[in-house]
Amino acid sequence: FLPRHSYAITGANGSGKSTLLQVIAGAVLHSEGKVQYSNDNTAITDPYIHMAIAAPYLELVEEMTATEMLGFHAAFKPLTSPPGAILEAVQLDKAAHKQIRYFSSGMKQRLKLAQAFFSNTPVLLLDEPTTNLDQEGIALYRNLIQAQLGRKLIIISSNVEAEYDFCDEMIKRVITS
Repeated sequence: FLPRHSYAITGANGSGKSTLLQVIAGAVLHSEGKVQYSNDNTAITDPYIHMAIAAPYLELVEEMTATEMLGFHAAFKPLTSPPGAILEAVQLDKAAHKQIRYFSSGMKQRLKLAQAFFSNTPVLLLDEPTTNLDQEGIALYRNLIQAQLGRKLIIISSNVEAEYDFCDEMIKRVITS
């Protein structure tokens, strides 16, 4: 993968798109092959601090408020803006002090996108990024992604063309027997 490029991983359901993204993110161990992280041919020893991920299957701590969750996340990966500004950017500022357990599925997805997009990391991994979003949320996603194109390495796993139609390259996963 080239820095500051965008890639789409596409393919049929069950072809391993999400699994591949999870392997890249280090959330799942691979059973074959080798994963190597490098920058200008220099090996990266702790690659995960350089990546932010948003995916529908990632859990949020539901007892926390949105502000607390972003503050907790910032202890592991610095944020590019203060939590209040981030929540305003994703239109969750009115729910900043509400426990996440009371969020709708679309609000939870916006919060997941917020923590990923506003993490100060050079790599952004997105798995089905518009899951549970309404039309306003999808427009928000498009604005967030446009602001990051050319600035970060972006890898998107999806079957929804509107989630990745701006990508520089497509990688199609094919099921082989």
